[in-house]
Amino acid sequence: MKTSTTTLPGGTWTLGDSTVTRFGYGAMQLAGPWVAGPPADRGGAVEVLRQAVEAGITHIDTSGAYGPHVTNELIREALHPYPASVLIATKVGADRDAQGGWPTARRPEDLRRQVQENLKTLGVEVLDLVNMRMGDAQGPQPGSIAEAFETLAELQEQGLIRHLGVSNATTSQITEAREIALIVCVQNIYNLAHRDDDDLVDALAADRIAYVPFFPLGGFTPLQSKELSAVATRLDATPMAVALAWLLQRSPNILLIPGTKSAAHLHENIVGAGLTLSVEDVAELDRIGR
Repeated sequence: MKTSTTTLPGGTWTLGDSTVTRFGYGAMQLAGPWVAGPPADRGGAVEVLRQAVEAGITHIDTSGAYGPHVTNELIREALHPYPASVLIATKVGADRDAQGGWPTARRPEDLRRQVQENLKTLGVEVLDLVNMRMGDAQGPQPGSIAEAFETLAELQEQGLIRHLGVSNATTSQITEAREIALIVCVQNIYNLAHRDDDDLVDALAADRIAYVPFFPLGGFTPLQSKELSAVATRLDATPMAVALAWLLQRSPNILLIPGTKSAAHLHENIVGAGLTLSVEDVAELDRIGR
């Protein structure tokens, strides 16, 4: 069993047989512009990953589509052989094309290939956690997850995957996936301004399933609102620190994976997420997404 003790904000959460820090790290930004190609500063990218683990982070999120393969290769260069405490989550379900697009790739043969590519680029024999990515760039879309998720469940039974999750999925797809195999997490867009999954967060918490919000700080367009700015000013903190702290206080099953190319910004995020928000602060912030 993988275990960890840490003083990072939020404490820990159990994913299957692994205990991970609720404050994690998302590697998407380590690839080049628009998540394509290599980083301008490869050494700097490697250093950010190493400092993340040195800071106590044990949950790292990646995908073979980032680059493609760039972030996986950086993770391997920086951290392999991996500490026993570190869990690396990856995603399948999309490829990259020459134009930088994200074409869907969810046929059984696509998923088997992507799992093998992740194994190779990460340098492991078993993937810790694989999320089945659904939907598209516009968000979750209706449709059955059954064939794709059954393929991942078969690969799990073959010993190539330890844990399964779903990403960018509708509530119906999550329910359908849970009828096929055990899931340990859901990874959807969620932040102060995007609260469509409020009920889902609470339902998953009741079932001890993690919720991993992507774009916790708003994505390519940072969160902006008068309420967020007012709370940040009152607490002498940055709006991004307040947004991260709100997520950690929102529900104990929320796991953060903010990304950055900067080691200094990584440590700023860690400190910021430890901010304590009062009941009044939370009530004011809650008005943003209502």
